[in-house]
Amino acid sequence: MTEIMRDERPTLVLGGTGKTGRRVADRLAARGLPVRVGSRSGQPPFDWADQSTWTPVLQGVRAAYIPYPDLVIPEATKATRAFAELAIDQGVTRLVLLTGRGEDEAQRAEREVQDTGADVTVVRCSWFMQNFSEDYLLDPIRAGEVVLPADEGQLDPFVDADDIADVAVAALTEPGHAGQVYELTGPRLLSFPEAVVEIAKASGRDITYVPVSVDDYAAGAAEQGVPAELVKFLTYLFSDVLGNNPHVADGVQRSLGRPPRDFTDYATRTAATGTWTQGVDR
Repeated sequence: MTEIMRDERPTLVLGGTGKTGRRVADRLAARGLPVRVGSRSGQPPFDWADQSTWTPVLQGVRAAYIPYPDLVIPEATKATRAFAELAIDQGVTRLVLLTGRGEDEAQRAEREVQDTGADVTVVRCSWFMQNFSEDYLLDPIRAGEVVLPADEGQLDPFVDADDIADVAVAALTEPGHAGQVYELTGPRLLSFPEAVVEIAKASGRDITYVPVSVDDYAAGAAEQGVPAELVKFLTYLFSDVLGNNPHVADGVQRSLGRPPRDFTDYATRTAATGTWTQGVDR
């Protein structure tokens, strides 16, 4: 069993109520390690857009988990660098930076944080499987029709957020991860239509997949009340990021010594919770 580094100072988990942050915080707490959740509703509160909240949330912290803030503020790379520098000044000894695979600005942020000289581990991820169950695709799946600007030819090795959390916690608590860049993916490539087929099979439902153009998708999302900032980010991902990295990576294996979770396992596990059939007439 890998030795866990013990320290009575808390680990700061930014985005501690989000898909990965919640899982990281829960795993740390399960190990009996002190955790401080960084969010607008946290104590003390944290807001990327308000630098006056940064120092209080960093005081007395041993390590920090930092999801790259794509949707939170403009000039996110500059802010991430500034936060990392402040963390070092406050005595934080370890940083784990979560970024997106195939995103030029996210990779620039990685370099900026690495250039601070911090003890940093980069966790660079493909598309999250949990986007289908904990994010913007949940309602369309429940409605039985998923409309996206992605076709059979655009492949991605979807990664399980539970794998991301496991890698992040290892990097936060165990020796040997400093300076590493772990590129996390699932074990195989899938298209969005294939992923929806797997979800339909696991949940026992008929779910239609409808490919559309990026422009039509953006217009439809806006009509449904999706915030403009989120629409802009999603269209960027589908037009500029999806399909740029059609290969699997070994980050989970290198970090944890085991293979990554498969999409079929995720679909089966999630279907058993009933989240895809909640409120659905069957």
